[in-house]
Amino acid sequence: MERLPGFRDFYPEPLPHNDVWSCDARQYVFDTWRKVAKRYGFREYDGPPLEPLELFTTKSGEEIVGQLYNFTDKGEREVSLRPEMTPTLARMVAAHERNYKKPVKWFAIPQLFRYERQQKGRLREHFQFNADLIGETDPAADAELIALLIDTLRAFGLTAEDFVIRLSSRNAWQDFYKQGGGDTAHEYEFFQIIDKIERATPEESEKKLTALGFSLAAVTAFIESGKPTVELDSILQNLAARGLRDFVKVDYRVIRGLAYYTGVVFEAFDRKGEFRAIAGGGRYNNLIKLISGGKVDLAALGFGMGDVVLVELLKERGRLPKFDSHMDVFVLIEDETLRPLSLKLVADLRAAGYAVEYPLTPAKADKQFKRAQELKVTYTARLDNDAYVRIRHLHTRDEIVAGFADAANHIEKK
Repeated sequence: MERLPGFRDFYPEPLPHNDVWSCDARQYVFDTWRKVAKRYGFREYDGPPLEPLELFTTKSGEEIVGQLYNFTDKGEREVSLRPEMTPTLARMVAAHERNYKKPVKWFAIPQLFRYERQQKGRLREHFQFNADLIGETDPAADAELIALLIDTLRAFGLTAEDFVIRLSSRNAWQDFYKQGGGDTAHEYEFFQIIDKIERATPEESEKKLTALGFSLAAVTAFIESGKPTVELDSILQNLAARGLRDFVKVDYRVIRGLAYYTGVVFEAFDRKGEFRAIAGGGRYNNLIKLISGGKVDLAALGFGMGDVVLVELLKERGRLPKFDSHMDVFVLIEDETLRPLSLKLVADLRAAGYAVEYPLTPAKADKQFKRAQELKVTYTARLDNDAYVRIRHLHTRDEIVAGFADAANHIEKK
């Protein structure tokens, strides 16, 4: 029996082969995401992995259905596995926003599902760090969120030589489109062309732009000017005050393909250009109003950072730590008459916060010691009798004899 295409198995290290993912690396990524988010005052939330299909079609239109794992459930409801977290967040905030002081700063680490073609850096499921700031319109909120993104990547050991945040604005593009005489009815179509301009051929882009009354030369000139708008300049100054200016550049090629973005948008890329976007996000000031049917109108912005591209980048840059099955203590049981008391020692050490292993069944002393070495324990502990414990540091070879009740005080955590 094999796993489904586009899905992953996560194994403890050392990995059996290269076709599986490290559960230790996944936990390291999750822990780092949480640590930095909490430093910024973000609170964790979560929602159901299964939602009404309407939640996603309301936001993205019926065309998104082809990318979803959707079905009719046993209650005859049209449902879908969540392809993204933002609609769930909008639904949750709309339902209970009165219970929370503004601005709301929340984060989540959901597993997301999309039925689409697999390619490098994109599978049919992935975990994602979502951080959102709700209830604030000032560009200071955009700067705060971008600073969180930068510091999250820095927490993995990445530097300004490894990644860059490409900063842009839907507002700037809207002004360009209006000044060029663009028809409002085709504005989103124009945005889609810009979003794909780096991946499409010049001939293809020229043809599509011409159909909307624009030229590739004019679009290219606007992109290359890179002149920040007032709101972008405010964000850049804010980040410069934090010492983060080197991580950001204005790049109008970034426009983000999703229709719900309304202002500042941004994406994080590796400097060498070897991977897909590491993260992306922006303003979506109208989504909560849309999801709530007009009952709640709150400005919002957020970003998502997937684990697939991030882990690939960290591997390539040598930024993943080495993971092993380290334990603090292995309790040797060489005298089976002392097993009950040895089990009490195991329980006491674990209650004190140590990672402890021991032989589940009777085994020769050399076999037990070999197992302790395999687990890379720091200490072995062995009862001499019902009152004393012999504790040995396997690296320094130092050995002491301690009273049973005092044993934990002679063991240092790694």
